[in-house]
Amino acid sequence: MKKLPIGFYKRENVVLIAKEILGKIVITTINGIITSGRIVETEAYAARADKASHAYGGRRTNRNEPMYAEAGTKYVYICYGMHTMLNVVTNNIDVPDAILIRALHPLVGVDEMLQRTGKRTLDNTLTKGPGNLAKAMGITKAHNGLSFKNNSISIFSDGFVLPHSQIINSPRIGVAGAGEDALLPYRFYVKGDTFVSGSKKSNKEGIADESFP
Repeated sequence: MKKLPIGFYKRENVVLIAKEILGKIVITTINGIITSGRIVETEAYAARADKASHAYGGRRTNRNEPMYAEAGTKYVYICYGMHTMLNVVTNNIDVPDAILIRALHPLVGVDEMLQRTGKRTLDNTLTKGPGNLAKAMGITKAHNGLSFKNNSISIFSDGFVLPHSQIINSPRIGVAGAGEDALLPYRFYVKGDTFVSGSKKSNKEGIADESFP
């Protein structure tokens, strides 16, 4: 198993990267405890032109400053005052492309994940949705701005490649305020995986498209 090189993230097509990062493995090492999960859902946010992006129109604040950092930087923020969201910064410095990791299929350290989330038994809510996965994996705001080269949170490839027919793309979730950009098919997920978030309606609207993007 190999850690993804920075060159994987340092490409201009954030939508393509959001698709290709499906199936890769997020590994956290928190206080010596290892947990991991396979990425089964992502969303791409395309820099300044994307009305759903925190950096739309070149907006630059203390909160979103990590989006302007080098590729492979973690952008971790709190949503609704309670949900921690893990994002991967891509492209070149000062080009604020980012990918939200929306869901993981848990692999290693499930008992620790259950303890962190206060759950007694494993079900698909453990790492379903960005807030749940961050809590289960021990990801906090303290990781914001760190590089994925840092071993506390890293992304690896174990050589697994998803068939195109298993990759579904659809509009993103929770970005209705982005107007026409809310309809962009920038969400990718693994067909049939029970840890994928979203409603039945939003997942039904997705399509398998071998040519996209």
